[in-house]
Amino acid sequence: MPLALLALAIGAFGIGTTEFVIMGLLPEVAADFGVTVPTAGLLVTGYALGVVAGAPVMTVLGTKVSRKRMLMLLMGLFIAGNLLSAAAPVFGLMLTGRIVASLAHGAFFGIGSVVAAGLVAPRKRAGAIALMFTGLTVANVVGVPLGTFIGQNAGWRTTFVVVAGLGVLGLLGVARLVPDMPKPEGVRLRHELAAFRNAQVLLAMAMTVLGFGGVFAAVTYVAPMMTEVAGFADSSVTWLLVLFGLGMVAGNLVGGRFADRALMPMLYLSLGGLTLVLALFTVTAHHKATAALTLALIGALGFATVPPLQKRVLDHAHGAPTLASAVNIGAFNLGNALAAWLGGLVIAAGLGYTAPNWVGALLAGSALLLAFLSAALQRRDEARAAQAAQEPRPATPEPVHL
Repeated sequence: MPLALLALAIGAFGIGTTEFVIMGLLPEVAADFGVTVPTAGLLVTGYALGVVAGAPVMTVLGTKVSRKRMLMLLMGLFIAGNLLSAAAPVFGLMLTGRIVASLAHGAFFGIGSVVAAGLVAPRKRAGAIALMFTGLTVANVVGVPLGTFIGQNAGWRTTFVVVAGLGVLGLLGVARLVPDMPKPEGVRLRHELAAFRNAQVLLAMAMTVLGFGGVFAAVTYVAPMMTEVAGFADSSVTWLLVLFGLGMVAGNLVGGRFADRALMPMLYLSLGGLTLVLALFTVTAHHKATAALTLALIGALGFATVPPLQKRVLDHAHGAPTLASAVNIGAFNLGNALAAWLGGLVIAAGLGYTAPNWVGALLAGSALLLAFLSAALQRRDEARAAQAAQEPRPATPEPVHL
C-alpha cells in the first residue's frame, strides 16, 4: 500500500475526531459560554447540517480542479474551522467554526475514496479504501477519548488546537505524498442527479438518517447522562468513549463482513437490535456496569448498519456512485443533526437526561420499518421483471414482397 494512503488516513482521523469529540466536552463548553447543555448540543447539530450541505456542493465543485488540489483545499477548510472554534470568544462564533470545518467532511471521504482506489491495482482497491476509512474508525477509539481527556484537563480550546494540528499533518501529507491526478472528465451533474429518482436509493438514505440518528440521540448527551444519571466521575467519560469506539470498530467489521452475504437480514438484525438496546438504555443508564455495556452495544449495532446501507445506496445509484456516496455521508449527519436537536428538546422539556434514548429507539424503529418496506418493494419489482421476461413477445410479421 502506498504511503499516500497514510496521508488520507490522517485526514480521516482528524475529521472523525473533531466530529465526535464535542460530545464528551459539552458540559465544559456549556459552562464556559454560559449556555445550557441542550444549547451546546447545537454544536453537534450545526456540524452535522454543514456536512449535509457541504457533501454534495463540495463534491460537485471538486470536479473543477484536480483531486489532489481539492483534497488540500478541503483540509485547509478543516484547519480554519477548528482554529476558529478554538479561539471563539462567543458561542455563535464557535458554532460558525464548527460549520466551516464540517464543509470538508463529506467531500473528503467521497473524493478520497476515488483517490485511494486509483493509487493501487484493481484487486487491492477495497483494501485501499478501507485503509483510508480506518482513520475515521480509530478516531473513535483513540482520538475522541484523548481529545476529551485533553479538554477536561487542559481546556476544551486546547483540544481543537490539537485537532487543527492533525489537519496540518493531513494537509502536508497530501501535498507531499499524494500524486497529481487530473481532474475528472465527462462528469455531468444531470447524470449524477438521475440516480436520486430511484426509490431504493431514497429509501436507503432515509434508513441512514433514521438509523444512525438513533445512535446520536443517545450519544450526543452521553457525558451528562453518564455523570448525572449513572454516577460516573467526569474523568470516566474518556474511557466510556473508548468503549463506545471499540463497539463501533467491532460493528463496522461485522457489518462489512456480512453485507455482501446477506445485506437485508444484516439490516434487520442491526436495526432491530439497536431499537431494543436504545429503549433499554433508559433503564440500564441508572447503573454503572449496565450503562457501560449498553453504550458499547449501541456503538456496535449502530455502526453495523453503515456498510450495508452504504452498499445498498451504491448498488442502486447506477451511474452516480461518487455523488450518491457523498450524499449518503451527508444523510448520516442529517440523522445526527435531527437526533441531537430532538434529544435537546426532550431534555429542555424536563424529561431528564435519559429521555433522548426513547427518541433514539423511535428513530431506529422507524428505520427498521423502512427496511421492511424497501425489501417488499424490491421483491415486487423483481417479480414483475420475472413475469415480464416469461411473457411471450408478439411475433414480428413477415415482410410482404411484391
